[in-house]
Amino acid sequence: MRFIRSFAGFWRNFIVGDDWRVALGLVGGFGLTWLLTHNGDAAWWVLPVVVAALLVGAVWREPASP
Repeated sequence: MRFIRSFAGFWRNFIVGDDWRVALGLVGGFGLTWLLTHNGDAAWWVLPVVVAALLVGAVWREPASP
């Protein structure tokens, strides 16, 4: 049981990392890409926009150095 708990903890830390908002945003971006592709629309532009927005948001939330 300890191995399973350690393995799950590793994957959680690897995927979520330091910011759960970025992980959740990527899941939403993948979902939106899938939805658009499933409906036959072009979805090549979704992930670059999502990643850029998440990067700007993550940098914006960091406190400024003194």
